[in-house]
Amino acid sequence: MPKITLTGLTKFYDRSATPAVDGVDLTVNNGEFLCLLGPSGCGKTTILRMVAGLEHASEGEIAIDDRIVDSVKQARFVPPEKRGIGLVFQNYALWPHMTVEKNVDFGLRLKKVPAAERKARCLDVMTKLRIADYADRYPSQLSGGQQQRVALARMLAINPGVLLLDEPLSNLDAALRLEMRTELRRLHEEFGTTIIFVSHDQWEAVTLASTIAVMNKGTLQQVGTPDEIYARPENRFVAEFIGNPNINMIKLRGEGQTPLGGFASAVFKHLPSGNDAQICGIRPEEIRLCEASDGDAIPVTVETIMPTGGSWIIELSHGAQRIFHSTQSRPHWRIKDKIACHLPTDSLHFFDSAGQRIDAPLLKTAAAERSRPDFLHALNTRTLS
Repeated sequence: MPKITLTGLTKFYDRSATPAVDGVDLTVNNGEFLCLLGPSGCGKTTILRMVAGLEHASEGEIAIDDRIVDSVKQARFVPPEKRGIGLVFQNYALWPHMTVEKNVDFGLRLKKVPAAERKARCLDVMTKLRIADYADRYPSQLSGGQQQRVALARMLAINPGVLLLDEPLSNLDAALRLEMRTELRRLHEEFGTTIIFVSHDQWEAVTLASTIAVMNKGTLQQVGTPDEIYARPENRFVAEFIGNPNINMIKLRGEGQTPLGGFASAVFKHLPSGNDAQICGIRPEEIRLCEASDGDAIPVTVETIMPTGGSWIIELSHGAQRIFHSTQSRPHWRIKDKIACHLPTDSLHFFDSAGQRIDAPLLKTAAAERSRPDFLHALNTRTLS
C-alpha cells in the first residue's frame, strides 16, 4: 500500500488572510489508518481534499509512494483520477438513478474493466460489506448505514491504494455509528488499505485510528497513537480537546509568579525549582477520593453528582475552586458531603505560559504506561451520537 508524505503543505484561499493549512509536515505509512482530528475549521478537510487532488496546494508538496502529485515549486499537479485514490464523501454522493450494483461498479466501468470481471469484483465487495441482497435496490430505498456501505463498496471495488474518508459517519444515528466503526476496522484489517479519516469526534478517532494527527487553526499540534495523545499531550490544546469530561486545569501562579493556594498548593510543591509551569492538568478519572483528609489529601465538598450511564461525574469544590472527578463505581456520597481527594503526582501534566508541555521527573511513570482499556473508558462517558 502507498505511503503519503506531506511536506510544508500550505493552503491560502486569500493571501491577505490566515492560511487554512499552515506548513503541515506529515507522513502516513503504508497500510496505516490515520485520523485527522480537530474542531470545525481547523483545516483537516482541506488537507484531505488536497491529497485527493480536489484542491491545489499553495505551498509545499504532496508525494504518494515517492511520486510527487502536487508541488508548487516543481509546477507539478497530478489530477485526481490518476492518483489511485478513493474518496468517500460525508453525504455519500451516490447516483440516485442507479441501483446499488450499478453504483458499486461505476468506477470499474470508467476503467473499462471487462463485464465478467466487474460482476465478480462487485459481488465480492458487496458480500464483504453485507449489501449483496440489496443489489437491485436504489439509494432512496436504503437506510443511512446501507448507503454508507454502498459508498465504501464503490471505492473498494476499484481497489484504491489510498482511501480517504471525510466524516462519513456524521449523518448516522448512534447505533449505526457504532456498527459502522466496527465495519471500518474490519475492512482495514482485511484489505490493508492506507486510510486517512477526517473527524471532529475524538471517540471515533481513538476507536478507529492507529495514528491520530490533532490539528488546530491550520497547524499540526501532535501526531501519535491514541494512547500517546491522551497520556502525554504535547500542549494545552491537545490536553483539553481529548477526553470527556474535559481535563481539569489548575492555575498555579498569580500576579508576579506568586504561587496560588487551594488545589494549586497541593501540586506546586512537586515542581522542580525554577520551573516555569503556569498550569497543571489532571484527568477526572485520575483523581482519588477518600472519606477524610490526611497529610496529602485536599478537603473538598461534593457539589453535584451527574450520572452518565454506566459512570458518574462528581463536581468537587475547595473554596471557590472547582474540579471534576469521574468514576465507574456508583458513588455513595451525597451532595454537600465533606470528603477529601488526592491528586496523584504521576498523573499531573504541566504547561508553561504558552501552553506547551513541561516535563518533570514525576511524570515519567504510570501515566505514560496507561493501558488501552482504561484509556478508552476515560472517553466512554460521552454519548455515541
